[in-house]
This record gives sequence, structure tokens and C-alpha cells, in this order.
Amino acid sequence: MKSYDQLFINGRWVSPVKGGTFETIDPCTERVIASVAAATAEDVDLAVKAAREAFDHGPWPRMSGAERGAVLRKIASGIRARLPELAEVEVRDNGKPLPEALWDLGDAAGCFEFYAGLAEELDGKAENAVALPDDRFSSIARKEPVGVAGAIIPWNFPMLMAAWKVAPALAAGCTMVLKPSELTPLTALELGNIAAAAELPAGVLNIVTGFGTDAGAALSEHPGIDKLAFTGSVPTGSKIMQTAARDIKNVSLELGGKSPFIVFDDSDIEAAVEWIMFGIFWNQGQVCSATSRVLVQRGIYERLLERLTDEVRKIRIGSGLEDGVLLGPIVSRGQYDKVQEALARGKLEGARLVTGGGRPAHLKTGYFMEPVVFADVAETSWIWREEIFGPVVCIRPFEDEAQALRSANDSRFGLAAAVMSKDLERCDRVARALRAGIVWINCSQPTFTEAPWGGYKQSGIGRELGEWGLNNYLETKQITRYDSDKPWGWYIK
Repeated sequence: MKSYDQLFINGRWVSPVKGGTFETIDPCTERVIASVAAATAEDVDLAVKAAREAFDHGPWPRMSGAERGAVLRKIASGIRARLPELAEVEVRDNGKPLPEALWDLGDAAGCFEFYAGLAEELDGKAENAVALPDDRFSSIARKEPVGVAGAIIPWNFPMLMAAWKVAPALAAGCTMVLKPSELTPLTALELGNIAAAAELPAGVLNIVTGFGTDAGAALSEHPGIDKLAFTGSVPTGSKIMQTAARDIKNVSLELGGKSPFIVFDDSDIEAAVEWIMFGIFWNQGQVCSATSRVLVQRGIYERLLERLTDEVRKIRIGSGLEDGVLLGPIVSRGQYDKVQEALARGKLEGARLVTGGGRPAHLKTGYFMEPVVFADVAETSWIWREEIFGPVVCIRPFEDEAQALRSANDSRFGLAAAVMSKDLERCDRVARALRAGIVWINCSQPTFTEAPWGGYKQSGIGRELGEWGLNNYLETKQITRYDSDKPWGWYIK
């Protein structure tokens, strides 16, 4: 592995002011793979000042959308040119299987390309005439970049979550300070090299690695930040929102989920099993939108459970760099312990543990666990109501559509939901009744850069991706002009 003991600030690699570092661990081998720069408040201050200078006096906000788009396309090309190398780094840092890492990185490049297109479109859409009832005045609504953005991203999709925030912010003309998770900082740091090679002006993108209590808190509290974008847990999101309230900062939050998947009894059982597994075991279940609560209509409940159990036991577990592996290790010792605690709690609450939870016999090191199926899970139980963020699916039966909807919507979360049935009219009806920001019909988890992403209730505020993601980083200004050559007449007659 390369050395990662510097921060990317103002277009240069610099050592942390206090010289601190921390270790990042390969969750497959439990060995240190890199020493990483540990930023403190002093480093964050330097990064924010660089971003502020670049926004207030640099060329980036003043460039045309087409010029910004050209740089974003170079960043996309830089990611694609290094795809195998970056994917291996992500596997070692995060633990996910290599095909998933390649998929994620391809999506990250696609995200930069998509927002390059929206940046180009801004050239013709940044100003729009507003119809007024008084012809003595003319008015336009103008879109302008919000300013300096601070972004804090999680560890489950390291490069992709960076792209979701960096690409629209840069397309809008903002400058940014990016703080990746201390668990998976490596590909975010590589993004600094890619941005520099794409000739992104100095100070437009700054990357500070470190712990939430040091770098993350300093970034969210910094008065030089105009907008905060955060993806992560509800408790941390709540703290960020409270901090932002002091300065009335613009905030967007993508938080947790406990997403339901409703399977009606006319569904194809094999298709249902496939989508249930993809919905909860992709990325080891470490997905905010994971459909971890599965509601199965009584008529097929036992048959589906039997088929699901058979297939879950066939999932190949191991190093993400091995061919055929579909389930890698949990990202860290701390997260592994949390998932194990959730399993113990589920057993105490009386849920039926159908399969999983142990360490695969052939794996002696690493944060590995067999994927878990809990059945007959009570609606009042902790494992049904709280996010586990691991390869654990909770299943219970339902009788009819009304009961399924009531159970699905009975949650403080509202990020995603899914429904499966051959009756498409019923699917559409249920989709409209589900209280979630993302609803899938006859599938689970497909995500497209073009479509909005975000949740209801405690799952967050605002939307990412598509034009909605770009709007996160734009302000709207009204400019109204008095066009008459006659005095207004309020004071001078």
C-alpha cells in the first residue's frame, strides 16, 4: 500500500499540523494496511480557508458550466483508468467482494459524468425570467452556488458516497471540504490525486481524514462552511443538525433506515428469494436502504422461508478478492460486535433464528459471520425496529394488504421500501401508500444516478442524485429591475 499520511489541502499534499496518524485495518486479515493522516481542528481550518479563498476569489465559481463539466469528465476518466487498482484498495479497506467494488467505482465515475452534463446544462438554465403583474418591472430567478460545502461520508461505499456529494457540489460551482470515514479513507484520498490530475483548481476540493470527534466535529462547527452534507447514523445526523442550527447552515442529511419488503402470495417464490437476498446481503447488509424487514403473506410464508434458508446457506463467504465470494467480512471489529449484540438480543426477544450468525469454519481470521435469517419476529422487538447494519434479515407473516401496510409504515424510519406481486395495480397502490422516499416494485436496491435518493421521517432531510442532488448546492436569487422612466411616485410626485 502507498503512504496515506498527508492531507489534500489547497491542491497540495500536506502533513497534519500536529503530525498525527491512525491505522486502517483490512477486515479480512485484521492486519494494518496503511497509516493515515489524522486531521485536527487546525487542519480543518486550513482546508476551509482554502475552500473559501477558492470560492471567493478563484476561477471555479466563475467558470462556465461547460468548463466545469470538462473537469468533471476528466475526473470520471481518471477513476475509470485506475478501476482495477482502486477496486482492490476498496476491497482491502472495506471488505466488500471485488465485483461489488468494481460496480461501485464504475457508478462513481458515472456520477461525475452525469453531473458534468448537468453543469453544462446550467449555462442555459441558470437564469429564468419571472412573469410579473406590473410591466414597469422585470425580474429573473438566478441559480448560484451555495458557497463552501462540507461533506462527511460513511464507510459502506467509500468512493461512491464521495462522488454523490463531490460531483454535484463541483458541478454547481461550489468548493468543498470532504471528510471520509476513518474506517475507509483510502479511495477518498486517491480522489485527491485524480482531481489534481484533472487540473481541478487549487482549493476547490480539499480532503481531510481523521476521527469524527476531531475532524468531523470541527468541520460541522466551522463558521466558514455554508452548507453541510452528511450521510451516516441518526444520532450523528442529529448532532450535526443541532450544530448547524447555531449558524443557520444549509443542511442535507441521509440517515438510517429499516426498510420493509412486502411479498404478496401471488409472487414467484424464486424471484422473491433472489431479491430478498440482494436486498439484505449486498455489501454484507451494510446498506442504509437494505430491505431488512420482510413481510410475507401467510399463504407462501413457510415455503418462501424454506427456499430462502436453503439459498442463504449456499452463499460463499470469504475474502473479497477471491473468485465467487458473495459475502465479505463486516467492516470493523466494532461493527462486528454490534451485529453480534443484535443477534443475541433477537434470540432473547424470542425471534426464531433459522440460520446463520456463527463464524464460517474455514475462516480463522477476519470479521466474518454467516448471514442470518430470523423468522416470526415480533413487531415490538428491537431487531424489527432498529437498524442492525449487517447481514441480518427479519421476517414475519401478514394476512392482507392493510395489515402489511400498517406494519411496513410503523417505523421512525422512511428511507426505502419494496413490494412484490404479479398484480401491478396492487403494487402501484401499495407503493403510493408506503411512507418512504424510495420504493421498489418487484425488485430491491437498484439505484440510478438520475433518480432522487433520500428518505422520510428520521431517515433524513433533502434528496441526493439527479437534478435534486445538484439543487442541494444551489441558491436561488431574485433580481428585479424597475424599467419605467417615470418616478415610482411614493415620495416624489
